[in-house]
Amino acid sequence: MIKFKTERLVLRGWKPRDYAPFARINADQEVMKYFPAPLSEMESNANADVISGLIDKRGWGFWAVEIPDVSSFIGFVGLHIPIAKLPFSPCVEIGWRLDKQFWGHGYATEAARFALEYGFIKLDLDEIVSFTATQNKASQAVMKRLGMRRESETFEHPSVPAGSSLREHFLYRLQRDVWIEIQCS
Repeated sequence: MIKFKTERLVLRGWKPRDYAPFARINADQEVMKYFPAPLSEMESNANADVISGLIDKRGWGFWAVEIPDVSSFIGFVGLHIPIAKLPFSPCVEIGWRLDKQFWGHGYATEAARFALEYGFIKLDLDEIVSFTATQNKASQAVMKRLGMRRESETFEHPSVPAGSSLREHFLYRLQRDVWIEIQCS
């Protein structure tokens, strides 16, 4: 099983026991506020199957996150190649989704810093992107803490229904040379 440690967290491959708490997270209205809709248990399990399968295939992806001696699953953080046809594809994105009881403790930022390092060092990526609905200030704050820079233009996410207030997204980018500068400062 793939397993990485940060100061407070473990990022790892998915286990069958992760599916139930993941379904609870995906059904939470507040967690899914900036997505088209919460997910049913079946949709959540299918999503977890895809995420887990991609990690098994590539060795990386949206890793399950745990806090040792506190919680065996708090959500996911990691890297992903988006399936949707985005205006800036092909790309590798960094993303996260955590149980709301673990928001505000810096866990998303801590795990995402590891994922950036993995992407730039192990995968030799030149750039990593992130994107979110324009209303999602919390995720934008994480992106800024990571040193990502917002593009001036927004884009319409093709997976969000036309007419939805969530369709307009901000795009953030981080190039490897900028990330290296941040690490050296």
